[in-house]
Amino acid sequence: MREKSGRSLRRLLTTVIPALALGLAGLVAAPAHAAPAVSASTHTTRTAQNAKALTSPDRQTFHSTGKAGQKVPTQHLCATAVPGQAACFAQRRTDIKQRLASAVAAAAPSGLSPANLHSAYNLPSTGGSGLTVAVVDAYNDPNAASDLATYRSTYGLSACTVASGCFKQVSQTGSTTSLPTNDTGWAGEEALDIDMVSAVCPNCNIILVEANSATDADLGAAENEAVALGAKFVSNSWGGSESSSQTGEDTSYFKHPGVAITVSAGDSAYGSEYPATSQYVTAVGGTALSTSSNSRGWTESVWKTSSTEGTGSGCSAYDPKPSWQTDSGCSKRMEADVSAVADPATGVAVYDTYGGSGWAVYGGTSASSPIIAGVYALAGTPGSGDYPAKYPYSHTSNLYDVTSGNNGSCSTAYFCTAETGYDGPTGWGTPNGTTAFTSGSTSGNTVSVTNPGSQSTTTGGSVSLQISASDSAGATLTYSASGLPTGLSISSSTGLISGTASTAGTYQVTVTAKDSTGASGSTSFSWTVGSGGGTCTSSQLLGNPGFESGNTTWTASSGVITNSSSESAHAGSYYAWLDGYGSSHTDTLSQSVTVPSGCKATFTFYLHIDTAETGSTAYDKLTVSAGSTTLATYSNLNAASGYAQKSFDLSSYAGSTVTLKFSGVEDSSLQTSFVLDDTAVTTS
Repeated sequence: MREKSGRSLRRLLTTVIPALALGLAGLVAAPAHAAPAVSASTHTTRTAQNAKALTSPDRQTFHSTGKAGQKVPTQHLCATAVPGQAACFAQRRTDIKQRLASAVAAAAPSGLSPANLHSAYNLPSTGGSGLTVAVVDAYNDPNAASDLATYRSTYGLSACTVASGCFKQVSQTGSTTSLPTNDTGWAGEEALDIDMVSAVCPNCNIILVEANSATDADLGAAENEAVALGAKFVSNSWGGSESSSQTGEDTSYFKHPGVAITVSAGDSAYGSEYPATSQYVTAVGGTALSTSSNSRGWTESVWKTSSTEGTGSGCSAYDPKPSWQTDSGCSKRMEADVSAVADPATGVAVYDTYGGSGWAVYGGTSASSPIIAGVYALAGTPGSGDYPAKYPYSHTSNLYDVTSGNNGSCSTAYFCTAETGYDGPTGWGTPNGTTAFTSGSTSGNTVSVTNPGSQSTTTGGSVSLQISASDSAGATLTYSASGLPTGLSISSSTGLISGTASTAGTYQVTVTAKDSTGASGSTSFSWTVGSGGGTCTSSQLLGNPGFESGNTTWTASSGVITNSSSESAHAGSYYAWLDGYGSSHTDTLSQSVTVPSGCKATFTFYLHIDTAETGSTAYDKLTVSAGSTTLATYSNLNAASGYAQKSFDLSSYAGSTVTLKFSGVEDSSLQTSFVLDDTAVTTS
């Protein structure tokens, strides 16, 4: 059975990985005396060193740890919260051995690096000098300074130490000597938070403010202390369920005009949490971030691992709606505002030797919040009377709009499902530069792309489709496209799509136009390529039939297409794994194909079923359909070792497009896994 966890109020997801050989830096705990000021010449040296570290080619390689939504075995590091307290719910992968930097041969850590984050979010390699980002957490991490030193030196970033005035570690009263009790769980949270601030804004100073406990009162006191110490940017990667007392806590702890306060949206999938629903903070949702062949080089979707694990979102039951939030479906505060990477399968590299044993890959919206706090710092000091959560709402064209995925089921679609424009799981999107995090009422340049409507052509046919787009400032645009039919391409300078379509099928095309300021716009449409003649040419119509290209061509539930070692592929490395949770669950997998006129068509696939069910009752079922027609139904009663090939005649669909779909439904106990591989629709 796939290992799952119950719903919790807050999770910091952790994935541990082997990494690189570096000795631990010999830093000591913060001294009692005040830290010296950082000179202008030191700032200049730091800025130059950090810019080089973020832009040099050898820092750009991404060491992947998994696919978006992939299910991995984890261990919870923090205890479950009780009412009146917050939790970090850190999880660490148990299938990967942890190693200290000193024990690993020279190699780069797995997970997203500072250079990767700057590439993915189009961030400047300079900025933030003289500004301070505070991180508020509970309990003490005695290795925070030395672990931070290892993280920064590994990636070529300038040192950030107590002695230089760059790093400061204090209690909720501001003491540098009387720190809270050590805690291994929260130490992992603190390592993640300060590493992510360093990654995004390496020129920034960092204050780690540690609350005496995880109670609302102590964390609130630490919040106020962070602001009192001069931080204009405060990150909070913790929270819990909503309660009616929150409006009072809003005023006591989070009402700090002129300070950008970021709060994680939660890791328990759909459902609102506090303090992310505070009207005074920026609620930060989570995405899965993967490399891509598109013009950006990256692609994102809503982070969801299961029905109980993924980014939080929702309509608050108590907090009033701020004036700058204008969605119509929620009369109170809507969560979230913006988002950043959170999926632990596409997570970030972190170094931690108190909560963990060295290099690790972390995820959860606990990563998203400090990332966005760092982006606010890169954008500059907020207006003195502003609540900076409103800034992205005035600059929506300067964010990467996340339009795919969901974090659960809800009656109002945008509460839990990604859409063009605003949605709950990802807000207005992820950073595309820093413009969306600056003050001002204008949205900068706006790029509009005209949708050409659904397209159709035949194999062997010549194509010439001009895409029309405009920039509000008249700036020159560059064009890119994803999902084009085989044989077609787009001119980056003119937006003309041309070529000869060579493979029949139905394609989902997205065209993006972008100007030199980073403003962009996009549009999506379908393109059907049918057979070009009266006679049938033998071919295979399904895209990515063996799933070896991961989550492409197919429309699938999160985590279905995988290369997990828990099941075996029929051939290659990847396969489709529906269900297998041992709890109520539904997974789907589908793809549309166009069967050319005059062709006979055969649909085949290999199926393996294993189950923990016993007896003669069909508890868990897999339905295979073509359009509205059910082709076959399988269940736990069909479990058998090895794969068996299944075959169905689709000739009746010649000259039309049909959606082939697998739908696996599992009841409330005992797992059944439906595993598919090497699909095909062949014509003759």
